[in-house]
Amino acid sequence: MPELPIAPITRIIRKAGAERVSEDASVELVKCLEEVGAKISKEAVDLAKHAGRKTVKKEDIQKAAERIVKA
Repeated sequence: MPELPIAPITRIIRKAGAERVSEDASVELVKCLEEVGAKISKEAVDLAKHAGRKTVKKEDIQKAAERIVKA
């Protein structure tokens, strides 16, 4: 069961220019986004721990996203 709602993801695909979007396409994008989000989150947690913090900050997410997206 996906954590992210399907409807906003369908809207994102439509905003990208699609006239019609199948439910399967939206579900697949949800899966991809959740997978990437989990990787970014794990990296951000590692960065916070390395800095001696328990709190994940905005900067941790930004740095983690840069690392994961570039990889």
